[in-house]
Amino acid sequence: MPASGLDPSGAPFPLKLRIEDITAEAKQLTFAEPETEVNRLLQQGPVREFRVAAPISVTVAYYRAGTDVFVGGRILAETRAACARCVEEFATTRGRDFRYLLTPRVMRLHDGKEPRAEDVDLSSYDGDEIDLSPLIREQLILALPSRALCDENCRGLCPHCGQNLNLGECGCRAEIRDPRLAALKTIAARRLS
Repeated sequence: MPASGLDPSGAPFPLKLRIEDITAEAKQLTFAEPETEVNRLLQQGPVREFRVAAPISVTVAYYRAGTDVFVGGRILAETRAACARCVEEFATTRGRDFRYLLTPRVMRLHDGKEPRAEDVDLSSYDGDEIDLSPLIREQLILALPSRALCDENCRGLCPHCGQNLNLGECGCRAEIRDPRLAALKTIAARRLS
């Protein structure tokens, strides 16, 4: 049975699976992972534009073969961000399927093997419990794009007046003269005359 509960402040403990309760028969869980910790991590990492607006919906299936534990499932989260082109805030739902093979950390230390790049879904656990929260947070961060865009075809802002070009044309002249090129324009005009 999964171990979870509330701490003295009322915040939920991370969802943990006790190894002794995981059998060869697959079991499934559906739960909501709190968004607070993932939002804290997002503010410290490379995708700061995003924040998770509600608890992350998680469906997990798990089973054990010897000491190896197989965990797979799907996460779904409502995210909000400011568009990198038009700076308007937008909401979207991010989903991601995942699977992990978890081996006891003690076994990985004794076999002397380092994980390879293609073993991205290989992880390890310590003790008699597996904390699912770090795995869920990792998967959500991997589900986020590197650049926040409200739409792939977002036209952004006019570089001269700041008008959101998705809402309509701004009225700026199409030909804006760059003062740094004024000398070249003068030379070109003299050659033409």
